[in-house]
Amino acid sequence: MSTLPFDWNDLRFFLAVARSRTISLAGRRTGTDHATVSRRISALEAALGLQLFERNPRGYNLTQHGEALLGMASAIEAQAVLIEETAAGQQQGLAGAVRISTPEGFGNYFLAARIGALATAHPRLVVELITIQQIVALSRREADIAITMTLPASGNFVQERLTDYRLYVYGSRAYLASAPPIRSKEDLDNHPFTGYVNDLIFTRALNYLPEIRPHLHARLQNSSLYAQLSATVAGFGLCVLPAYVACTAADLVAVLPDEVSLNRTYWMVADADMAETAQVRLTQRFLRGLLAEAGNFFTKSPADPSERT
Repeated sequence: MSTLPFDWNDLRFFLAVARSRTISLAGRRTGTDHATVSRRISALEAALGLQLFERNPRGYNLTQHGEALLGMASAIEAQAVLIEETAAGQQQGLAGAVRISTPEGFGNYFLAARIGALATAHPRLVVELITIQQIVALSRREADIAITMTLPASGNFVQERLTDYRLYVYGSRAYLASAPPIRSKEDLDNHPFTGYVNDLIFTRALNYLPEIRPHLHARLQNSSLYAQLSATVAGFGLCVLPAYVACTAADLVAVLPDEVSLNRTYWMVADADMAETAQVRLTQRFLRGLLAEAGNFFTKSPADPSERT
């Protein structure tokens, strides 16, 4: 039996490795380097006299002893978080990093202007915002929280609905003034569309055009929502855009808004293990607060006079 002193703080490093499965990610999430994490894990195993992880080329897997400790350490962490909240009112002492993955629209046109408040309130917390158009694998710990339009098909995740949002067909005033008139959905067939590159559409939620007209396809294709918005503002045909994005361009006009519109949903998803960490719990609360304050930001229609910003 071990006679070495047991350092409670080593549990924080144990939890980070158990959830990240790699030393490097655990270091990022604890705000330390990988050498420190490795040293603290070794110290914890020596103090307990137990092997907690099996090391292999793909990462760190919990042993039977590690699995047994995980539940107890998570419970201790939850109580520590409550103590911090009670003592400080806010978790300003939190250190480490939290990574949020979002679609380009949500990240660039909503969250980017607001996420700084989280970093300001918690000076030792590094906030990473990823807005790459792809599906981030939460199961591989590529992000701590994902805002997504498509729920994971399998795996141990916690998920909650954040908000619905509306999309419409838009064109610039100049284009619509010079192009053939659009009086019905059938007339859309006579106009060029801007949209996503067909073989780079990573989720069916972004495949808009077949829902509007079966044979519609984008003649100008790119992988960026911003590029689509810019091309449409410049006068190249029509484009399906979220209303909250289109309203940033005063020259865009919704086409047949009462007949042609789509609905999508943003979900907040996190790996079940990571959802118990203080950083993720804090960030989830922050995001919920932002959506509560947003009002009809995502659901307003093109007819709303407050739409133009």
